[in-house]
Amino acid sequence: MLGADNKFPMKKEEQEGSEAINEHGDEWTMDGSVDFKSRPARRGKSGGWLAASLVLVNQGLATLAFFGVGVNLVIFLTRVLQQDNAAAANNVSKWTGTVYLFSLIGAFLSDSYWGRYKTCAIFQIIFVVGLVMLSLTSSLFLLKPSGCGDEHTFCEPHSGFKVGLFYLSVYLVALGNGGYQPNITTFGADQFDEQDPTEVHSKISFFSYFYLALNLGSLFSNTFLGYFENNGSWALGFWASAASAMVALVLFLAGTRQYRHFLPSGNPLSRVSQVIVAAARKWDADKPSTSKELYELGSKQFASTGSRKLLHTEGFKFLDGAAIIQAKDEPTLQSHPWHLCTVTQVEELKCVLRLLPIWLCTILYSVVFTQMASLFVEQGAVMETNIGSFQIPPASMSAFDILSVALFVFLYRRVLHPLACRLTGNSSGPTELQRMGVGLVIAIIAMTSAGTVEIYRLKHVCKACINEESSMSILWQIPQYMLIGASEVFMYVGQLEFFNSQTPDGLKSFGSALCMTSISFGNYVSSLLVTILMDITKKGGKPGWIPDNLNKGHMDRFYYLLALLTAADLAVYIICAKWYKSIKIEGKEDEADDDYEIDDIESGDLKVSVV
Repeated sequence: MLGADNKFPMKKEEQEGSEAINEHGDEWTMDGSVDFKSRPARRGKSGGWLAASLVLVNQGLATLAFFGVGVNLVIFLTRVLQQDNAAAANNVSKWTGTVYLFSLIGAFLSDSYWGRYKTCAIFQIIFVVGLVMLSLTSSLFLLKPSGCGDEHTFCEPHSGFKVGLFYLSVYLVALGNGGYQPNITTFGADQFDEQDPTEVHSKISFFSYFYLALNLGSLFSNTFLGYFENNGSWALGFWASAASAMVALVLFLAGTRQYRHFLPSGNPLSRVSQVIVAAARKWDADKPSTSKELYELGSKQFASTGSRKLLHTEGFKFLDGAAIIQAKDEPTLQSHPWHLCTVTQVEELKCVLRLLPIWLCTILYSVVFTQMASLFVEQGAVMETNIGSFQIPPASMSAFDILSVALFVFLYRRVLHPLACRLTGNSSGPTELQRMGVGLVIAIIAMTSAGTVEIYRLKHVCKACINEESSMSILWQIPQYMLIGASEVFMYVGQLEFFNSQTPDGLKSFGSALCMTSISFGNYVSSLLVTILMDITKKGGKPGWIPDNLNKGHMDRFYYLLALLTAADLAVYIICAKWYKSIKIEGKEDEADDDYEIDDIESGDLKVSVV
């Protein structure tokens, strides 16, 4: 029956018609999604790959626009605004961290009030406004005299007002992109019905293609736009980013009638707070012998919430007290949520608590990932960068990471996944937790590779040269970049899938925001780790592991330390994954009892079984 399956109230006539359609054609989606007029979505007339393709192109263009600003922002600050290297690096770090923190704001507004479509549209408009403002500010005020900002010509000093306009524009870009990112990921996944046997596989594939679109967009920014901006064509680069963001917004809005939507579920902070307060009030109450005695709305009552019912799970039993019905609750069951909460409310909080340990384990992986944009570049800068008459910019080596992502997305979807299905006899293939664990294993190998390259680079340093250059070619960095790209496909794609599938309907965008905040915290932890290590290793007049002159340091030791820390993180991750219990959603009985449990690691491969 549509009212029960889709969890949305319908008129009696609509229910009767829909039942006939369901019986003969199964035309309605079964996951509670609605169309742009808030009617239950019809499978053949909404969502699917047509809608998802618009989201993928939108993501690629928006990423191109964002990295068109971010990839060379530190150079813009030094050449155009005349900041020193330390101040510019600090300002870029703050800006980057702010982008990811804004993702929490976007996720909150989406899950609570606006819904994912409206949130994506609003923050994309802010993104476009910020980029246009940045282009105008740079063209009219900052790039003076004309042609300044290249490697040889610095720009004239600027007034506080002009600099203020610049910072306002770049932080509007940060707000727009940060608020948009966690929602567009989930919105794209919303286009597939996870309760349909065919569409659920397409939904899994979507995350791989989404991450590929993100990388292809950044590839164009890191190469073409980066080249023009590095040569002083800042206005051209910023306007190209603004144009890309405008096209992305137009394409997104063009698919309005085709998209599937999920209605917002209200403020999750209040729901969580109600569970904590109600459980505290009943901490000494007698626990019922069965979960059927706990309070939950009926199917008709629950339909108005716009999300699916969660089933009771074991663990965190002290929270179950919030759903215990006492004599004083019965007359006012629905009017006192601070006294009595539904099982679904309790399970939402349990879900978040179970996800946090897994999320914490991903932060150290992000520390490894951030080295690609910092220490890998510095390492490449002191290697032989000339290939014949062509000089390879050290930062452009990240193109091998992007190519690796594209390669391994294809290999995983077409080769590794089908092979794993045949070997295990499991049609769903490796689980998200399994793939994330494999990503950690590959990250360990990547850091080991980078450390080994650094040892041999130091052996090839020309002591007689003025700059003590190393004769070792920068192309020896290719393996470490390729390994990082491979680990991303397993870790970040698996992470996107995991947080999307393991968060309740009312917290889907929050789940995607966790992925972005993991990268944000990875940046901060990396910076803190480098600072601490330099303070320790510089004692006694030593240059430290990562000095200004890398030929006098031991960056290889830092890479090996990260490999060891990641190995320790993997051990903790195995424990957390073994403890983790998957979410149980009504209507997904086939998955309700699937708990991920990690057995062991043999020959570098992480094995996960479903029990």
